[in-house]
Amino acid sequence: MGDDGSWNLMSRCCGKCWHSLEYPCRNYIRCRTEGPLCHDDQRCRTLRSERVRYIKEGPNGYRIKVPLASCSIAAGAKEVLDAVKEVVESLGIPSDAVKTVGCTGLCYLDPWLELKAPGMPAALYGNVKPAEVEGILKKYFIENDVSGAYAISERTGKARGEGDVPTLSELDVWRLQVRYVSRNCGVVNPESIEDYIAYGGYRGLDRALRMSPEEVIEEVKKSGLRGRGGAGFPTWLKWRICRNQPSKEKYVIVNADEGDPGAFMNRLLAESDPHRVLEGLIIAGYAVGATKGFIFVRAEKPLMAERLQKAVEEARKHGILGKNILGRGFDFDVEVILSAGAFVCGEETALIAAIEGRATPRQRPPYPAVVGLWGKPTVINNVETLAHVATLMAEGWESFAAYGTERSKGTKMFCVTGAVKRTGAYEVPIGTTLRTLVEKIAGGVKEGRKLKAVQIGGPSGGCVPAHLLDTPIDYESLRDAGAIMGSGGIVVMDDTACMVDVARYFTSFIVAESCGKCFPCRIGTKILYDTLTKITEGKGTLEDLEILESVGRVVRDASLCALGGTAPNPVLSTLRHFRDEYLAHIIDKKCPAGVCTKLLKYRINPDKCVGCGTCAKHCPAGAISKDEKSGKYVIDQEKCVKCGTCVTICPVNAVVKEV
Repeated sequence: MGDDGSWNLMSRCCGKCWHSLEYPCRNYIRCRTEGPLCHDDQRCRTLRSERVRYIKEGPNGYRIKVPLASCSIAAGAKEVLDAVKEVVESLGIPSDAVKTVGCTGLCYLDPWLELKAPGMPAALYGNVKPAEVEGILKKYFIENDVSGAYAISERTGKARGEGDVPTLSELDVWRLQVRYVSRNCGVVNPESIEDYIAYGGYRGLDRALRMSPEEVIEEVKKSGLRGRGGAGFPTWLKWRICRNQPSKEKYVIVNADEGDPGAFMNRLLAESDPHRVLEGLIIAGYAVGATKGFIFVRAEKPLMAERLQKAVEEARKHGILGKNILGRGFDFDVEVILSAGAFVCGEETALIAAIEGRATPRQRPPYPAVVGLWGKPTVINNVETLAHVATLMAEGWESFAAYGTERSKGTKMFCVTGAVKRTGAYEVPIGTTLRTLVEKIAGGVKEGRKLKAVQIGGPSGGCVPAHLLDTPIDYESLRDAGAIMGSGGIVVMDDTACMVDVARYFTSFIVAESCGKCFPCRIGTKILYDTLTKITEGKGTLEDLEILESVGRVVRDASLCALGGTAPNPVLSTLRHFRDEYLAHIIDKKCPAGVCTKLLKYRINPDKCVGCGTCAKHCPAGAISKDEKSGKYVIDQEKCVKCGTCVTICPVNAVVKEV
């Protein structure tokens, strides 16, 4: 109760609970949402229900959600939030109705607003500009009009324009997802532990601490959860190996490095629901017998690190970290560490070495679960794996195992980027086909283009051709197609992509990121890159294909860590599925997609040329001159460096690019 005799809606308790005197409380989490558990007081019960209602529905049923995550901020969400704050009170809406949340994963809509008023359907507005905010709010809150919204939650019959706006559940982009681990993304305030608890947070930890560590491991085993970082190793087995080690000092680490280009599901999840990741880490620590945990975050993701750090501090303040967690006799604390940004740190032994001082991978065995950080048994799980742990421990293993395939249970988040209409982070059951994810959920490629390939598994993933889009997304099926699931990054390519150049691009990334410790990766990937460059420049021979295949196999089989072991995948998979493009580059000296500049030819169409000389003025190689007889301009093919400046600069589109 406050000093003025009023109830403090966000206070820890009403003052009568025994845990207000003897903290931490064994029933703290349950009491926050189900209480009171230790005494009978209707006022206290009313306070609990009002607090949860306020968090979920807002003051008097008014709510304006604005997403603040790295992706939405880059799209202008902070400016939209400022615009909302400027006009909200003038419309008679309580200022505390404005709530910042994380990202839903529908990144193609950033920045967006979600509005809710009593009796009205919740309405989602996408690609909002600050100048549009006042008009949108007036139309919704004053005129009760939802026309112009991207989608609404339901049809209530009380809003104008409902019939012209789809419900979110009618859209493939939402209907075909299963929001299991991402359920709070775009829903809760990621910087509020109260929000997380009100939406069921820390129930998994509460349940786990009422079980023995062995029972927790058994629960995870029954679920069938496999590591979501790429290898798909059974989570329970890694935990049990670590727990069975005789050492009294053990560690657990969250791998939040996520360095794959085009992959941001871990960043999105940790920024939007950081307490879920932290809860999974604490459960893992309890299960394996650790007393210290680390969250290893890539330095290029400052908001992710900031929110995880705040979650750690809030959890510590509320007795969910530190000594005697929830009164259950378990001591555990967490430290957030910023990585130096090396891609190889995604590999667990290199990650451990980075914490100790220098990021280079180590020979395995021994595996980290036996000999890890500072020589002690260590469990490393990625962000999504531990978020799943928190969720399935709260819901029960059956809820998780209800999704997926026989060998790969549960759901998985995927980032779909590249040549698609709806880029974003989507959660689907494992076993969902690539076609469903790419064409139905992400909307497929733009009109007038054809889907050519899907690169899955990060820079060392494989390229799956369009005719194999019905491949289920699971570890075994993707492996048979020459790809890997990796952490879940998917890059979609249409018919404007050159697959030889794609292989070269991803190989260049691996060359730059290789730590150089082992010969196969350091030397082999450079040979692959140089050979691919030779082919894209029209200098390749048929023998080069044999070199790519043989060197690729050596790098795959002999490299020290998983980075080198998967590095040849882009090369080997494109050779397998797009060999005709390699042959076109080598035999015909042509790039069918018109991407490889050394194989292109630029010509000026005399029928279109107006003799203005713009192309000649801007040609960096001086390869364009005027034909005195015709007054038209021509390109000297010997001097042309294939830069394409003339195509871009010509005011009448007279320059033709010939494949």
